[in-house]
Amino acid sequence: MTGIPLTVIGGYLGAGKTTLINQILREPQGKRYLVMVNDFGAINVDASLLVSADEDTIQLSNGCVCCTMGADLFLAIGDVLDGDMRPDHIVIEASGIADPAKIANVAVAEPDLVYQGIITVVDGANILDQLVDRFVGDQVRDQIRVADLIYVSKTELNDHLSMQLATISKAPILKSDAATIEMLLSPSTPKAPDQIAAPHAAYTKWFAEADVEFNRNTLIYALQDRPKGVFRMKGFVRAETRMLSVHVVGAHIDVTTFPNDVETGLVAIGLASEMNAQDLDAWWAKAKENARTPYSML
Repeated sequence: MTGIPLTVIGGYLGAGKTTLINQILREPQGKRYLVMVNDFGAINVDASLLVSADEDTIQLSNGCVCCTMGADLFLAIGDVLDGDMRPDHIVIEASGIADPAKIANVAVAEPDLVYQGIITVVDGANILDQLVDRFVGDQVRDQIRVADLIYVSKTELNDHLSMQLATISKAPILKSDAATIEMLLSPSTPKAPDQIAAPHAAYTKWFAEADVEFNRNTLIYALQDRPKGVFRMKGFVRAETRMLSVHVVGAHIDVTTFPNDVETGLVAIGLASEMNAQDLDAWWAKAKENARTPYSML
């Protein structure tokens, strides 16, 4: 199974990110997009497309879904990847004051995702004033600097504006009346995730075979006692005649019965400075020794 492309849409407050998000939801070009936003307040969903809506999810008739990110982006992404509906593409709208590169790092940490790049929306009518503003200039410049594609809204793209943007970023520039969703979100040649310009933490992965049968409660106990530094763990473990699907995000542990017979194994992701492979190897060896021991006897 190939990874799901993930694109981050960034840009300063009022740049036009929500307008672009609405265009994606209206014109999916035959793809099932899952768009993650901070809240639904500014998203003007076409009523003719609306199938259902609840507190944190909107389902559209064209197959697209819009959902809120909540406080923990990694947890929200984990819920998406573990759900029944696998989208063709995930789009995250960064808040106007957020660093898009930090949000894009979720594609580095999650093996089921493929980094598809950062689109920074630039308010063409006000960007030149914003860049010299002593309060917000550095932040606006940084959002442009990490872009893989710059999308200029609200004005015609002229040579002066293009030259100013080119001094900050070498990313291609598209103006809003010339860009289509397919052009914006189709695979091109984005920078590899570990080359994102903004500083970001280094991540590491660990994998182990799950070649013994576990008592379910004993497995949950072992997962609760895992070494520090692991914020994402997933995989499949056998329990007698059943398969167990394992999903761990932060303090959340989910071990459920899986109907199909699949290859077993566990993968863990964490910060390289915090997650130690030797500690995980020792932990997993001990867990396998106790695999069939009832939890009450541990």
